[in-house]
Amino acid sequence: MNVQRPSPIVPLSIQEGTLAIHQQHLFYRRIAPSVPSGSDQTPSLVFLHEGLGCTAMWHDFPACVVRDTGLPAIVYDRPGYGRSSGAPHPRDNHYLHQEAQAFLPRVLDDLQVERAILVGHSDGGSIALLAAADGGKIVGIITEAAHVFVEPITIDGIRQAVAAFGPRQLEQRLARYHGAKARELFFAWSDTWLSESFRDWNIEDCLGRITCPALVMQGREDPYGSQCQVASIVAGIGPQARAMLIPGGHALHRDAPGLVRQAIAAFVEAL
Repeated sequence: MNVQRPSPIVPLSIQEGTLAIHQQHLFYRRIAPSVPSGSDQTPSLVFLHEGLGCTAMWHDFPACVVRDTGLPAIVYDRPGYGRSSGAPHPRDNHYLHQEAQAFLPRVLDDLQVERAILVGHSDGGSIALLAAADGGKIVGIITEAAHVFVEPITIDGIRQAVAAFGPRQLEQRLARYHGAKARELFFAWSDTWLSESFRDWNIEDCLGRITCPALVMQGREDPYGSQCQVASIVAGIGPQARAMLIPGGHALHRDAPGLVRQAIAAFVEAL
């Protein structure tokens, strides 16, 4: 795919709104080059945030990727996150499947996205894998710190986050983005992953159904997952998947933004 690279000094077109999906109102942001490609076949990048994330917590990263690639992007808050409505509870072992199969397809339909490249971080990466396994409008996936099974390092990392929730003012920091939902959101996430019933959570069986190209990124110092996640994802998808291990922690788009942006631009250009 030949991508147009607009000058970084050219302003982007940014549109914000809400989508009514399954009795929830989801906040979204659409970012596009000021000079559109003019092709109906141009894919859109769709950013899927982490388990405690939201649109605002991506900061300017999606806009930078739009400038790098020339492709438009959609960023949205899942139900119970950021500026979207709803509450994080209740959750079960299939909550990521629900996001991939019930909400994401509706977001794409309502925003008239016919071809999507999913960019998923952590929980968002797992959602991207589940969605790509169902095919549809997904033409490529980029995952950052995605999980396909539960590891001891994941449990240890979440336990440390729970211990730090009060003393390090994590709740106050999350409240900047999630408002009054911050505490409930945090414990919905941590209680789910630390529950005994979730220890057997595993989505490796979906990987063989993924036929689109995949870029699978992982931080070498990620406190929530090991390189075993990357190895499993790449082995399960097959030759159209590429692994990339990067110095950094759980949020590579913050720890190594230059490397991640270069990798995404190269992946998009090769599609």
